[in-house]
Amino acid sequence: MSRIAKDPVNIPESVNLTTEGKTINFKGPKGEMSLVIHESIDFSVEENMLQVKWSHDEERAMAGTMRALVNNYVKGVSEGFEKKVKLNGVGYRAKVQGKKITFTLGFSHPVEYDLPATVEAAQDSQTELTIASCNKQLLGQVCAEIRSFRPPEPYKGKGIFIDGEQIARKERKKAAAG
Repeated sequence: MSRIAKDPVNIPESVNLTTEGKTINFKGPKGEMSLVIHESIDFSVEENMLQVKWSHDEERAMAGTMRALVNNYVKGVSEGFEKKVKLNGVGYRAKVQGKKITFTLGFSHPVEYDLPATVEAAQDSQTELTIASCNKQLLGQVCAEIRSFRPPEPYKGKGIFIDGEQIARKERKKAAAG
């Protein structure tokens, strides 16, 4: 069984943490977020450390989940998260215009995607993007939605790849030797 819940979460100097009942508010240089802790879990803040507490062994898994969420929120508001998006295919391109990304993916029309408020995109080249946010879950959801426009396919290796993702290439079917 994992013992992640026993480890305290270090709170850096740049992060301001306030609590209101079961809600923890995080404020840092990359943004602000708040988390509602599960009703069966308690926590305490002492000397720039947050410790998660539980009373029964059945609640240990939820305590580990809450500790991981708190750690992600602290890291998100202090450092932020980012993912690299790579388009692989002839004529596949992306263009970032403020909060909108326009993709050319071999369809008869361009595909436009509007970014949520806390997510930002930067264009490294015509086929590479960097997407950043302070919310790890929202960043993953945005990348999954972008990937769904053209998932990687195993025969030609074309598609949208996230964070250096690799797929197993397949050989094409051979004609029946008859």
